[in-house]
Amino acid sequence: MTPPPDAETAPSPPVDRVVVDCGVYVDGERRAGRFTPAQARAAAREVTAAGGQAFAWLGLHQPDDVQMAEVAEVFGLHPLAVEDAVHAHQRPKLERYDDSLFFVIKTVNYVPHDSAAAREIVETGEIMIFVGRDFVVTVRHGDHSGLSEVRARLDADPAHLRLGPYAVLHAIADHVVDHYLEVTALMETDIDDVEEAAFTPGRKTDVEPIYLLKREVVELRRCVAPLSTAFQRMQNDNKDLISREVRRYLRDVADHQAHAAEQVTSYDEMLSSLVDAALARVGMQQNTDMRKISAWAAMLAVPTLIAGIYGMNFTDIPALDSRWGYPVTMLVMFGICALLYRTFRRNDWL
Repeated sequence: MTPPPDAETAPSPPVDRVVVDCGVYVDGERRAGRFTPAQARAAAREVTAAGGQAFAWLGLHQPDDVQMAEVAEVFGLHPLAVEDAVHAHQRPKLERYDDSLFFVIKTVNYVPHDSAAAREIVETGEIMIFVGRDFVVTVRHGDHSGLSEVRARLDADPAHLRLGPYAVLHAIADHVVDHYLEVTALMETDIDDVEEAAFTPGRKTDVEPIYLLKREVVELRRCVAPLSTAFQRMQNDNKDLISREVRRYLRDVADHQAHAAEQVTSYDEMLSSLVDAALARVGMQQNTDMRKISAWAAMLAVPTLIAGIYGMNFTDIPALDSRWGYPVTMLVMFGICALLYRTFRRNDWL
């Protein structure tokens, strides 16, 4: 008979490779020890079955289908929500499945850059949150969407954790939305710099940085704006799941989200106007250049015409045999050109 493999050398379950943290919270306090997802769920259920208040919080980072299927089996997650959590690239939304919620929120991060060589200003990620009566499962996509800061802050605030698993949803949403405000403030500086460059007298207008900012603002708008509907549904359609106290906290987050959405919308409109103004300025520059070219072409046409006529092999051309024919002809050329130059200068063509 083959002996069983040693516990230290046995391969870990697939889901363990994407688990960032897994904890059990009882009456707001984190229970000591390490837990697998199944152990955490069982521990939380044991406490709630005895009349206590407990939940498990599992954090995952970019799981695949197999790993997410294992988690779904442990926590009883809906297949449609599980599919969304694996494939990512979802629109911010809130879905209800029986007595649990599935919340998708986009994360954003400002990329420090040189305005002249920037190719990306805002990078995005996603956090999917499954919330039930005794569990929270967070699935992160992206390298900047870490929740260690949120977890540490909640671990130090048992009173907030006593509000239950939906308090975790509030803390994550609050963290992400506050970052929206930070990113919009940084982007405002970029917009001010581009606006100043576009309208500085004597400076060539470059439309490319404006288009880049416009693209990034549109991407930011897609992250922020759809959350308004999700927060409204939390307040109005899920009162039986979310306590009144947590809904009060969520209203504050919704106010911050609305402020960020208004800022992003104003940036979008401002950049649209700036694009129109920059294109108009480029058009004016082109018209000015064309007038200068036309003026110089008109002045060069006069001597070209006269020289062309006197270059013909006809004997009846006036002053052809005269001693003063050449200097008079040159004087007429320069006189007409000088008159044209004066006229163009007076009309601001040169």
